[in-house]
Amino acid sequence: MSKPLFSDFEAVSSKQWKQQIQFELKGAEYNDTVVWDSPEGIRVKPFYHQDADTIQPISSSQASACKIGQAIFVFDLDKSIARAKDTVTRGAESLHFKIDNPEIDCIKLLTSIADLAVPIHIQFGFLEANAIQKINEFAQNYPQPIAIYNDPIGYFAREGNWHLGSADNFELLKSIEAQLKCSYLSIDAALFQNAGANMVQQIAYSLGQANEYFNRLSCRQPLVFQWAVGSNYFFEIAKLRAFRSLFKLIAQEYNHTHECHIVVTPSKRNKTIYDYNVNMLRTTTECMSAILGGADTIINLPYDALYHKDNEFGDRIARNQLLILKHESYLDKVDNPADGSYYIESLTQQLAEKSLTLFQEIESQGGFLQQLKEGVITRKIQESSAKEQALFDEGKTVLLGTNKHPNKADRMKHDLELFPFVKIKGRKTLITPIIEKRLAEHVEQERLQTEK
Repeated sequence: MSKPLFSDFEAVSSKQWKQQIQFELKGAEYNDTVVWDSPEGIRVKPFYHQDADTIQPISSSQASACKIGQAIFVFDLDKSIARAKDTVTRGAESLHFKIDNPEIDCIKLLTSIADLAVPIHIQFGFLEANAIQKINEFAQNYPQPIAIYNDPIGYFAREGNWHLGSADNFELLKSIEAQLKCSYLSIDAALFQNAGANMVQQIAYSLGQANEYFNRLSCRQPLVFQWAVGSNYFFEIAKLRAFRSLFKLIAQEYNHTHECHIVVTPSKRNKTIYDYNVNMLRTTTECMSAILGGADTIINLPYDALYHKDNEFGDRIARNQLLILKHESYLDKVDNPADGSYYIESLTQQLAEKSLTLFQEIESQGGFLQQLKEGVITRKIQESSAKEQALFDEGKTVLLGTNKHPNKADRMKHDLELFPFVKIKGRKTLITPIIEKRLAEHVEQERLQTEK
């Protein structure tokens, strides 16, 4: 900030503030009462001041450019085309298709919605050169960016096995990447958050994964990062800002000059099936964190996504939350809105420092993929997840309507269209996969069993 605000008033030093706080505490210990430690080992103070906190401002990306995304799982092609057109007329500014069936005609899908002229992201549940090349050819004459989500390491981490043989995954991409003009690499950082990793781990692991791709592929186009954000409002803002600054630092070592594209979705980890309307409050603040933290695209999570199949009402509510934030709360009117906040800048700086240290530690021990194969990454996430779960079980981490002020009359047994708990797949895997799990699962299962 070039010119201090309120310069007409007499300045109050950090020492004076601390003395006043200690007076108000009436003998209670300052550090034990108003200073707390985050799971990342960051000491959070009750106030931040320019004469006590030396910060190096880190600018986030332009909030005014943040787009409202719509996720569409493509099962019935004609219905997906109709849904894509409808959601764009209702405010969606970017379309994100998930295609698991190789028989789906993706070119028919793209051709049918070409007149919408919005950015398109396509995530395949398989790895196939022919499908990638077809989309790349279509992208040459399309007026907006098209991104293909190829993340073989992320698939390996989530499923415990490769799409193809380990070397074949990279050889396939290497054989076609010189021809590709659209983005063709993504990193699923949301997996780490939804599995219970702390923020330092999320940043370091996503950077480690990106570094594996930099080492194995040419990475000619921008990388897409899929992030999940939780309810720790200011920390989540700082997390995205810290990640973007560190990505730039690492990318320049490979002469990669593109900005990364950050796609954010609210976390599933703190969502609940009981008192489900509270999910709307959670996703609203999480989307705000994403905008202020510098997300390029936000795909909101419908309040009923855990237990209902995709439906028009849930999608409309989720999209309208973003429309209100953008057009009625005016969060698209100011670029870099978090810049200059001592608290957020301090959190950003500390998260960046700790994440860089962990990233360097991973690289010194063989890199992310090696640590994943050895089970180190999965074990560290499980340890972090267990600590967070213990805080929830003890009532120190609160989910309103679940472990505090639950509605005993609430019934959900007959409203479940989807199975909302961890699914155990009986199969052989090369590694122990990283498994997403919500905090409320055990409590919810017990309540379902006692429902009459």
